[in-house]
Amino acid sequence: MAKKVAVIGAGVSGLSSIKCCLDEGLEPTCFERSNDFGGLWKFAENSKDGMTRVYKSLVTNVCKEMSCYSDFPYREDYPNFMDHEKFWNYLREFAEHFGLLKYIQFKTTVCSVTKRPDFSETGQWDVVTETEGKQARAVFDAVMVCTGQFLSPHLPLESFPGIHKFKGQILHSQEYRIPDSFQGKRILVVGLGNTGGDIAVELSRTAAQVFLSTRTGAWVIRRSSWGGYPFNMMLTRRWYNVIAQVLPSCFINFDKQLQLNYENYGLRIAKGKKPNLIVNDELPTCILCGKVTMKTSIKDFTESSIIFEDGTIEANIDVVIFTTGYEFSFPFFEEPLKSLCTKKIMLYKRVFPPNLERPTLAIIGLISLTGSILAGTELQARWATRVFKGLCNIPPSQKLMAEGTKKEQLIKRGVIKDTSKDKLNFISYLDEIAQCIGSKPNIPLLFIKDPRLAWEVFFGPCSPYQYRLMGPGKWDGARNAILTQWDRTIKPMKTRIVPKSPAPTSLLRYLKVWGAPLLLASLILTYKSSLILKLVQEKLQGRVFPNRVLWFIPQSP
Repeated sequence: MAKKVAVIGAGVSGLSSIKCCLDEGLEPTCFERSNDFGGLWKFAENSKDGMTRVYKSLVTNVCKEMSCYSDFPYREDYPNFMDHEKFWNYLREFAEHFGLLKYIQFKTTVCSVTKRPDFSETGQWDVVTETEGKQARAVFDAVMVCTGQFLSPHLPLESFPGIHKFKGQILHSQEYRIPDSFQGKRILVVGLGNTGGDIAVELSRTAAQVFLSTRTGAWVIRRSSWGGYPFNMMLTRRWYNVIAQVLPSCFINFDKQLQLNYENYGLRIAKGKKPNLIVNDELPTCILCGKVTMKTSIKDFTESSIIFEDGTIEANIDVVIFTTGYEFSFPFFEEPLKSLCTKKIMLYKRVFPPNLERPTLAIIGLISLTGSILAGTELQARWATRVFKGLCNIPPSQKLMAEGTKKEQLIKRGVIKDTSKDKLNFISYLDEIAQCIGSKPNIPLLFIKDPRLAWEVFFGPCSPYQYRLMGPGKWDGARNAILTQWDRTIKPMKTRIVPKSPAPTSLLRYLKVWGAPLLLASLILTYKSSLILKLVQEKLQGRVFPNRVLWFIPQSP
């Protein structure tokens, strides 16, 4: 008899969790409190239902080949970066192709998820739900929580002195949909993340003036990169990830600053602050044209003016929009499970709570990655369902609790940093989860068996298809999907045929074949040389020039 699994939420993570259950022969039942699937990607004109939805102009930040389900590529005519409607259509195609919709109970709220009395032996859960005022109770062998990170707006008004005196309009970005009602107004947007940048740019077209306040600044990157290709496909590559791990951070950060740092635009990262990267094609131009004015953090509010930390004052402000993020919670759990699940650092590989005798509860999607969240949550779901089925093991709860508690203590003492709010490295995290499943691509073996594919896997974009090449969940179409990903990338842009200009094809072919490995080798040699130079520098400083620094040797910050 198949194990029954409760899936809470039918968004991006919920849909992949349903499919992964079916792939492993489990019996899923998905509970979705709204009347449709897609989560925040299902656009609505207002936020009266209390759910977080995308604003109308939203465009994806990760291109289609890097943010798809690993065994379901986008149609080749889909644009590389999509508006919310096209992305939701992709989710619909995915759900219909794999027959997922029949497992979803819409307009159903999960009231409570509690361990059964014999949980230590069975690992089962009592799940109470409510549909149109009627409650129901059912027993499940496992639970997958796919409610995401965007449940409740984080609106820290108490952190802004004098805000109670302000007589203008105050709202959170969750309430923002379209710019029409802000025509001719003076607006302050608080927070420079992807949402803050998007809203500031859009409002700059209709508002009298937009001010954008940030405490930290940001690196700004465009969606297109070298040669006009999507930046995700150019940067998210295994060989580049190896370089980033081998070379000191000062080299990598210096490279980013050269490409992304708009110091004269007021966007530069404040000293001592963590690097923050946002994707925005228009923000620098809007600043250059004076439509968006960058400001420091807020010091005080008056009835109609705002005083900033640098002493400047902006008067006659009509609207303040806070893009200060969201809070996640698990109201259907009891303590201490509720508190433990909100601490990312306590979750084993950001998925499994550490205090359960049986690993039958998985938190899917409570992660921030430097790449596609969709790809990360799908791998989490693949791993979790195999753990439920007994095909993968995790350490015992006593060990996990001890490790988690030790981490908390070290953080409180300042011995280690709390990285729970940092973005995880996309390739490293996906490889880590794939290793648990047994589906991490074996690069050396691929170079022996299939050199052409191995070349694309290591030197090309690290697209989700790579995690379907081998091991459990292997997909026969993965190889072809990888070898044709550039065709699907270029296809939607080939709407006007332009005669090819003559080019030195032999040179281009040479660069294409040998450019990446030569660059890798040169960078590693550069790194080793810098270490030797540093040793020489230290000896010279200590013996000959104790009070001088050799200016031509790179210095660590």
